[in-house]
Parts: sequence; C-alpha cells; structure tokens
Amino acid sequence: QYPVFPWVLADYTSERLDLCDGASYRDLSKPVGALNEERLAQILERYEQMADDADLPRFHYGSHYSTMGFVLYYLMRLEPFTSYHKGLQSGRFDHADRLFHSFKSTYHSCTHSSSDVKELIPELFYLPDALLNRNQLPLGERQDGQRLDDVVLPPWADGAVDFIAKHRAALESDYVSAHLHEWIDLIFGYKQRGPAAVAALNVFFHLTYEGNVNLSQLKDQAEIRSLKAQINNFGQTPPQLMMQPHPQRRPRAPPTAPAAPLGAASSAPIGNFRVEHVPVAMLPLDDSVLLFDSSRKLVSHKSGVWT
Repeated sequence: QYPVFPWVLADYTSERLDLCDGASYRDLSKPVGALNEERLAQILERYEQMADDADLPRFHYGSHYSTMGFVLYYLMRLEPFTSYHKGLQSGRFDHADRLFHSFKSTYHSCTHSSSDVKELIPELFYLPDALLNRNQLPLGERQDGQRLDDVVLPPWADGAVDFIAKHRAALESDYVSAHLHEWIDLIFGYKQRGPAAVAALNVFFHLTYEGNVNLSQLKDQAEIRSLKAQINNFGQTPPQLMMQPHPQRRPRAPPTAPAAPLGAASSAPIGNFRVEHVPVAMLPLDDSVLLFDSSRKLVSHKSGVWT
C-alpha cells in the first residue's frame, strides 16, 4: 500500500485559479467514480444487473483508486520509479498515450473513463521534480504527434514549482479543510464498507479489501499466485480505521494582532516570572502558565507561586 491523497481541484483549464471559488474544487463527499453523473448512471445500471453472489459480491468499480501502477504512473520521471515502471512493462516504457502527460487529460480520464478512478499521491503536493523530465527520458510520442517530456501543467501554473505551491495551497484551503473529513470517511472510515459504502457509491472489487482472502487456507498454488498478483497489482483498500463519521476540521484561529511598529511604546506586561533554564515550550492556560525548559523540567506558574 502507498499513501493516497485526493484530487482536490476540478479546474485545470482556467488562466487564473480562484481558491475562494467553490467551483474550483472537486466534490470530496463523493468517490472519484461518482463525480460524473453520466458515467455514474452507467455504473449504477451495471451494479443493479449484477447477481448478488456470495463468491463474487456486487461492486461499483472493478478498478481501484490506489495501485502500484498508479504510483509509477505519477512518479515514472524519477528514479527509482523509472526503473520500477520499466520493470512492470517488460523493460521498456509503456506507450506514450498511456503515460502521465498532463493534469487536464488525467483528471478528465479519472472522471469520464469507465475503468479509471485513481486518486493522487502525496508527491504531487510537494515535489516539483516529479513533474519534470530532468533525466531526459525517451518517453515516446503520442498519437497526436506530441513528444512526451515534462508534465503539461494547467494554464494557471507558471512552472512546476508554482503548480506545487498552488496545489498545496488548495489542499490547505478553507474549502478543503471544511470537506476533507468527507473524503476520509470514504477511504478510511465508515463509508468504506457495508451499507454506508453502497449508499455512498463506494464499493470496489471484493479482493481489494483487507481480510477478504485468507491465503493460508488455500491449497492450489496457481490460485494463490493469481490472488497475490491481483492484490499486489490491482489495488488494496486501506484498513478501515473509523466506524463513525470523522469530525470536521476545527476552524482556523483568527489571525493574531500585528506586531507593533518599531519605536512604538510598549504595553505593560501582564505578569512577570523568573526562569531558571532556557524555555523550550510554553503553554498559557486560563489561570496559569506551563513551561517546559531545557533541563526537561515542567513548571507551572500560578498566582505568583512556583510548583
């Protein structure tokens, strides 16, 4: 399993990215597969036509949002992922039309293709080099004649560093902070399995779920190899961590007052106390101050008394 992060933006075409506009963001209350209404209708129709078989439970998505192949898809311009990617493709790069070309085309595929529901990985929020072909890899030519090189960025990004900065700002935005718990419920929480997952349109192929296969009870070596290959290559759902809705992130504290300009008269201190060692951390409470100093001593100062 590899860390999974959500698509947080839905705008990869505008000249300017407005992080104050809710329309710039992806709906985090829905899995990627449910973001497009037309595709979702097809998925639901297929789901209803499936037989409710104990050996093959019904599912919305036969593919997954996090697989080894998807990690290599995003990171194939960097070693050691370049070598891993080529190893997965019998020693060569996959066809250029199937490689990571642009955010616009990848997001369109993830929201329109019947077999593509992948999410993102952490590196796309902090690592510009993942988007650059610094090693001059021969990634081939697409059917439209474009040679694959650096990842094509949205018009609102002025280079890889700028894209990462804005992508990270989107992740830390007020909108995402207010809705990220809904995505956590889908991936790690109570909407991952059971009736809540069905209602949330969030059911994947049964072999992707932890505990659904006990390999130690199988005797057929061919079947064991087949199941291991599927689990390793076609996605693993994370362990279910929460059975109740995840709480919404607490609102940010209001900004502190700006510092007084140089030369301004200082205000009177609200209290004075002596420290015997260099302070490391200080926590103000309602009627006292806790101070942890360099001697690893925790001291409480209350009403002028050291305890």
